[in-house]
Amino acid sequence: MGSNMAEQHPVGFQWVIEAKERGAKLIHVDPRFTRTSALADIYAPIRSGTDIVFLGALIHYVIENEKYFKDYVVNYTNAATLVNPDFATHDIVADGLFKGWDAQKRQYDTASWQYQKEQGAAAAPPPAQPQPGTLSESYSQQLG
Repeated sequence: MGSNMAEQHPVGFQWVIEAKERGAKLIHVDPRFTRTSALADIYAPIRSGTDIVFLGALIHYVIENEKYFKDYVVNYTNAATLVNPDFATHDIVADGLFKGWDAQKRQYDTASWQYQKEQGAAAAPPPAQPQPGTLSESYSQQLG
């Protein structure tokens, strides 16, 4: 996203081309049409500064349509880790700020920005399956 790998990193780009030859699809997201764009299966020209919105929409689509490798996500990432329930009570869409913003001090209180913990223990280990209150559910609600 936003790079001209074909010209700027040709040694690494050889592996992208090899993957394409084995059936992978190359999607190039960049406001500029470059050599990488020309070699891509899909060229997605976006306006400068909209890459984070594009990426958020892509993540939202993948989560909502379960287009991810669930066993990997649950067992090898923190997506199944329970988030502190206090963090989820804030509506980020309403004011654009994360929970804990103190306007007077102009800084965040990050006490609720932790994973859910058992009493007197370290962070609880991820459950076998995603549950309500997990990062993946939280992402889905924020993007929804």
